[in-house]
Amino acid sequence: MRFSKFAATSAAAIMAVTAAQADDRADWPSELTVGTASQGGVYFVYGNGLASFISEELGISASGEVTGGPVQNVTLLQMQEHDIGLVTMGPMFEAWNGESELAPGLPHTDVRALFPMYETPFQGIALCSQDISSVGDLAGKRVNVGPAGGTPGTYWPRILDALDVDANVSFAGAADAAGQLQDGLIDAFVFAAGVPIAAFSQLAAEADVCTFTFSDEEHAAVLEAFPEVSPFTIPGGSYTVQDEDQESVAMWNFAVVHQDMPESLAYEITKLVMENNERMMQIHAAAAATLPENFVNNAFLPFHPGAVRWFEENGFEIDEDLRG
Repeated sequence: MRFSKFAATSAAAIMAVTAAQADDRADWPSELTVGTASQGGVYFVYGNGLASFISEELGISASGEVTGGPVQNVTLLQMQEHDIGLVTMGPMFEAWNGESELAPGLPHTDVRALFPMYETPFQGIALCSQDISSVGDLAGKRVNVGPAGGTPGTYWPRILDALDVDANVSFAGAADAAGQLQDGLIDAFVFAAGVPIAAFSQLAAEADVCTFTFSDEEHAAVLEAFPEVSPFTIPGGSYTVQDEDQESVAMWNFAVVHQDMPESLAYEITKLVMENNERMMQIHAAAAATLPENFVNNAFLPFHPGAVRWFEENGFEIDEDLRG
């Protein structure tokens, strides 16, 4: 008899919890779209892996979608055509202030931060026969800068201009750019993504290539011209063709959502990612930096209330002006 009462009580408790969970999810969408970037880049791998993780653990259908990268991802979120976007904070800052190249004059102020991802370093790769050892050597060369609208496609032309490097610039996704380099259609491919960049790793395995970044003088000039980037060392061994550290610059990435995402869903996604770093690193090694303490690398974009709740429950204090 005692067992029966215990079983009945337990069953009632379980039913109450289940009902509460169902009610908490009542306003969740039936599916989620994660805006990534071109194939061959880290966003593509990270975003699709994140979507699969969400599907597995939260029971909601999520999928990654190829896009032009952060500039497009921000606008797709603002217009509520995507549910989650991966962005670098430079393009995010411009879009927030209505200075997006894709939607000029439209402040993207409905976007909210969810969690920090990793730093995006800037790096180049070229056939060793081109004898390119730093960005200054790109003068007069045919250089692919990644897809238009992505972080590299936006910032590399600006960097080349700031360094007075006159190159013949073209745009393409990472996988396409790698193919063009192997086929001799371009002389160099410069990009920005979490290390290791899949397209660079593939080139290192299949062609006689060399990676490169900036000379000391170029490095100092870029840091002075672009306050939105910070110094970053690309470790030796990141690629089989790179034995030594290379000094570069990097920009932080965050996962962002629309302010109208249900608070409980934003909370559960933040909890899932922030509490499972080993699983995130199985998606991509760059997720080694997908850690709660790196939330401080967002200085302007309000966090979604669901994200704020998770961070503060776990001892991280969000500034008042960053509460969405």
